Amino acid sequence: MPHYNYFIIGGGMTAEAATSGIREIDSTGTIGLISMEPDTPYDRPPLTKGLWKDQKFDSIWRKTKERNVTLHLGRKVETLDLQNKRLSDDQKNIYTYDKLLLATGGSPRHLPFGGDNIIYYRTVEDYRHLRKLTESNQKFAVIGGGFIGSEIAAALAMNRQQVTMLFPGTGIGGHLFPPDLSEFLNNFYRQKGVEILAGETASALEPKDTQFILKTRSGREVTVDSVVAGLGIQPNVDLAQSAGLKVTDGIVVDEFLRATHPDVYAAGDVAAFLNPALGKRIRVEHEDNANTMGRNAGRNMAGKSEPYYHLPFFYSDLFELGYEAVGELDARLETVADWKTLFHEGVIYYLREGRVRGVLLWNVWGQVDVARQLIAEPGPFHAENLKGKLPKPG
Repeated sequence: MPHYNYFIIGGGMTAEAATSGIREIDSTGTIGLISMEPDTPYDRPPLTKGLWKDQKFDSIWRKTKERNVTLHLGRKVETLDLQNKRLSDDQKNIYTYDKLLLATGGSPRHLPFGGDNIIYYRTVEDYRHLRKLTESNQKFAVIGGGFIGSEIAAALAMNRQQVTMLFPGTGIGGHLFPPDLSEFLNNFYRQKGVEILAGETASALEPKDTQFILKTRSGREVTVDSVVAGLGIQPNVDLAQSAGLKVTDGIVVDEFLRATHPDVYAAGDVAAFLNPALGKRIRVEHEDNANTMGRNAGRNMAGKSEPYYHLPFFYSDLFELGYEAVGELDARLETVADWKTLFHEGVIYYLREGRVRGVLLWNVWGQVDVARQLIAEPGPFHAENLKGKLPKPG
């Protein structure tokens, strides 16, 4: 029964960042990490970005082992006893701890059909599988027009695959971007050779010889070699909930990232935290949050009391276009667009009741901190006093 001063459930970027945070404060305490994945912690963004360009595969691995961390890979925690600080995995191993971090992340949402014939793209193993398929297959369907769907469709197209992209909304990134920008992306992807089926919902996947027929609710049929889905994730809160921790859309944490138990912390995709700039509890599924929140949680586990007030940013690459964004990007909000070159370089502000709630930096770089400051300001803001506000010289 191994005992650890610090035990981490999860093997993603948040978990790895927490080991770094712990070691900044405590160089000798024992750290154990358990993960359902068979791989050691790695950078996740390259799976849909750099690895499809010229980034070397070996560059994704993080340096967890260098911090004297004991890894328990390919295992799932099944029970968590907070009172006795004890847990067990699916191989009947038992572990005890002094401080615990829940960095359990999220699981991809699945369709009610298709089974293992659909790749729910999330892990490095998914990348290996899809990359292998591109060596022999040519026709791919990508279900979903959001963050993962838009990136993987672009990655496949750049690698000379025939790509059909379908989603129920009217445009790519329709829940994030104003309608005109979303419609521009539809046409931009078409110019890159991607077939865009907007307003279509996948309803069935049937084998046909060595290929598949992907059917939609409108009656359309698409013949493909492989199907990839990016439908978002659901936070993995079951373990926390069964242990008696407070759970909403994620595991509820205080400003120091403690869950509703003094020796249990949560961070990353699964943690619901209060952000002062937005004035509400949020849950963020992006790299910046994983790195900063994980490190902060690790430092606090090791004895610090540092509040987490960070407003994370996220970014994406869509062929030669790209963006950074911070705060709330919700197409339902009032938006003010300040284009230098229409749809190719500019800033979009998202407003609610006269306050800036989010900023989209479209092919504009190095302005995230300025955007954060703007979101923290009380306003009031409107179109006239936002035009020209960003970008500022770096």
